[in-house]
Amino acid sequence: MTSSYSRVFALLAAVPAALALAATPAAAHHAMDGAMPSTFAEGFISGLAHPVIGVDHLAFLVAVGVATAVGAMPLWMPVAFVAASAVGVGLHLALVDLPAAELVIAASVLLAGVLLAGGVRVATGAWLALFAVAGLFHGYAYGESIVGAEPTPLYAYLAGLVIIQSALAIGVAAVSRRAFSALAPRLAGAAVAGIGFAALVGQVVPG
Repeated sequence: MTSSYSRVFALLAAVPAALALAATPAAAHHAMDGAMPSTFAEGFISGLAHPVIGVDHLAFLVAVGVATAVGAMPLWMPVAFVAASAVGVGLHLALVDLPAAELVIAASVLLAGVLLAGGVRVATGAWLALFAVAGLFHGYAYGESIVGAEPTPLYAYLAGLVIIQSALAIGVAAVSRRAFSALAPRLAGAAVAGIGFAALVGQVVPG
């Protein structure tokens, strides 16, 4: 049983890394090939896809789920990140500027991964603060692909974002709570940290 759950964790850790290798810069943040969603279906699909094809976003969602399980925190903790990301989208739509958003996103992924990989004991309040701050910036980045959209695809996009992020983070947390290997969360954290480090280097080193 233990080895079975360890394999599940290894898969969770490998998915973001595999996507990082496969994703192109153009595909990393747009489900509609960069086009503005114009219908409910396009908005909804774009909202569902954005956190998955954006590898840094996916990695942080995995980290949120694993951290929730490792810290024995309530399952509403991932919802705090999702809610903050919705606020972040709203800030972008309101044309509020959050400076260095991509840099903060990369740093948040790296920090979460390092904490998990190192087995660091983190208070629930500290995780909550990280989820909230990171959520604002991740959401701000999500908003880039929907600024200027009509209300129908915009609301559909937000619905897709909330559904997919909640499902992924809570799903990872639920699976993680059934894992008996102490090494598995650290492996997932190491994968997340690797993605965060790559993203951070991409932000600070000229291409």
